[in-house]
Order: sequence, then structure tokens, then C-alpha cells
Amino acid sequence: MQNRGDHLWIKQHLRIKRFLGTSENAVKTQIWIAVCVYLIVMIARKRLYLPASPQILLNIFEVNLFEKIAIDQLVTDALLNCDDYPVDNQLNLF
Repeated sequence: MQNRGDHLWIKQHLRIKRFLGTSENAVKTQIWIAVCVYLIVMIARKRLYLPASPQILLNIFEVNLFEKIAIDQLVTDALLNCDDYPVDNQLNLF
């Protein structure tokens, strides 16, 4: 039996907009695929020392899915061109 915490983690961390199938097997398969993608992103983030959050990394990967460029270079270029990401030399107020 799953507890409520599992459901909250799935809703907060996995990007499942809608389920393509309605059977129990289809839903479980899509959840496991989303978990695998999340873990791959977290492993890449840790091994490559990527400064972006997992959500930002997923956005970058989604937009540049078929680009032939190293992941660390892709993320660096995307963050430099992104106005939402704070620049390292910006002063912190707190």
C-alpha cells in the first residue's frame, strides 16, 4: 500500500502532464519511465557538476533533444542565454 507522501513526491518532481493510456499497466509504465528520466537527469547533474535545478535541466533537454552537443556545453550555453537564471556575479541581498 502506498502512502500519501509517494503521491506528493510524484506530483512535485515528475513532469507527467497526462497519461496516454488508462489501464493500470499503462499508468504504472509511464510513472516508471518518468522516474527513470528524473534519475538520469539527477545523475548527469551530479557527475557533470551542472548548476541548474532538475526542472531547468529538463526544460533545456526537452528543447534541445536532438542537438549533437555535449551536455555540459548545452547547459552552459542555455544558462548564459537565459534571463531567468541568476548570474554568478550578481550581488545577493540575503
